[in-house]
Amino acid sequence: MENRSTDRRTFLKSGAGTVAASLLGCSAPRGSKQPNIVIVIADDLAWRDIGCYGATQVSTPHIDKLAAEGMRFERAFTATAMCAPMRQQMYTGIFPVRNGAYPNHSQSKPGVKSIPHYFEPLGYRVALSGKKHFGPPENYPFEFLGEGKDIDYAAIDEFIARDPEQPYFLVACSNEPHLPWNRGDAAKFDSAAFAVPPYLVDTPETRQAMAAYYAEIEYLDGQTGRLMAAVEKSGQADNTIFIFCSEQGVQFPHGKWTCYDLGLRQGWIVRWPARVKAGSTAKAMVQGVDALPTLLEAAGGDPAVHDFDGKSYLAVLEGGADRHADYAYGAHTTRGIIQGSRCYPVRSVRDERHKLIWNTNYATKFQNILTESDGSGYWSSWVRKAKTDAEAAALVKMYQQRPEFEFYDVVADPFELTNLVEQPEHAQKIALLKAKLDAWMEQQGDKGNETELAVKAHKTGIV
Repeated sequence: MENRSTDRRTFLKSGAGTVAASLLGCSAPRGSKQPNIVIVIADDLAWRDIGCYGATQVSTPHIDKLAAEGMRFERAFTATAMCAPMRQQMYTGIFPVRNGAYPNHSQSKPGVKSIPHYFEPLGYRVALSGKKHFGPPENYPFEFLGEGKDIDYAAIDEFIARDPEQPYFLVACSNEPHLPWNRGDAAKFDSAAFAVPPYLVDTPETRQAMAAYYAEIEYLDGQTGRLMAAVEKSGQADNTIFIFCSEQGVQFPHGKWTCYDLGLRQGWIVRWPARVKAGSTAKAMVQGVDALPTLLEAAGGDPAVHDFDGKSYLAVLEGGADRHADYAYGAHTTRGIIQGSRCYPVRSVRDERHKLIWNTNYATKFQNILTESDGSGYWSSWVRKAKTDAEAAALVKMYQQRPEFEFYDVVADPFELTNLVEQPEHAQKIALLKAKLDAWMEQQGDKGNETELAVKAHKTGIV
């Protein structure tokens, strides 16, 4: 097979390559070796279900070790709690509505650039192994390692070792712990002993689903450990930026497909022994669109010359700053999801303490494959229990029938179960956050219901 990366490196060493890099606003750093970059992306993993983020019912020793050796972010967010939009915003540095990939199973607009377009001119070879979930292919010209959707460790080992003198950028995308939750050992868990979080209805079926989900998290942790070992084996771990990303929330109500913190907040861990203090914690608010500008600056490029929505937080990584953004934004598109509502856009804005959620077509019912066909195996048990249990009935109703605005104190109420929107003492903060959300939507070209209705009922165009 043709070695595209070596050919590109030869090109970049020529005068033509220098011109190309210059035109892209990129230049290799002087006086230091460019860092290698590895990003491990989980699939539908709630940040709360990782040991270093406080989980006690599941074991994640490798991810916890990564956090002990690097920086753990406490306020990292994706703008959309769905797979394809999450990945494409991170790979492009542009929020979903503006890059075009805002429904699930969608693809970005023609001509949108991604990681390979920015890093290959810097001399990097850029590859991806595992789940893709983006399109069109020309927007994401990664070198693909292996066949199918599983991570190919042998191909990754070869890629890392291919040329020790050339920096590399590797994205390893796991399928875990996405449904159907059939990997790992669920039998090891005593589901009867689980502490069921208050946003879930406590039924035997819920507990069984939690056990299967936890088993997949432990399987994912093993995958992460295998990738960490590959980097250690290369002898270049000290100058390798190794990132673990939880992607988005789990496919439980209030997680995936929502703008609650359980959906949008990410586990985000960065280890870079040469530049990042071990065992550190960052309270700075960052979003997925910030990753590309940050890594580009770390590699010697200039993110300021590109039309990114995100901004570099390299200073946070290096300990020179403790703040980044003042607000984190969210945009969920229900139309386009399998058995999703005809039109149910959700938008959100959050500062360090409060969150405003706008359900722009709130009079209709929120639904998706979880509530309509019960592929999860537990939702029907919630509905049955709701017939005789007031607390279960409230949780079912809360998920499917929402007011136009929701306002939460996410510090005092981290599960976002108490809507404070009607309390007059919060009117000024609500008005401020609504103004920030309106301005962001205008900048994105986001017209709410109109933008949602432009989506086909169930669109599939990804690879």
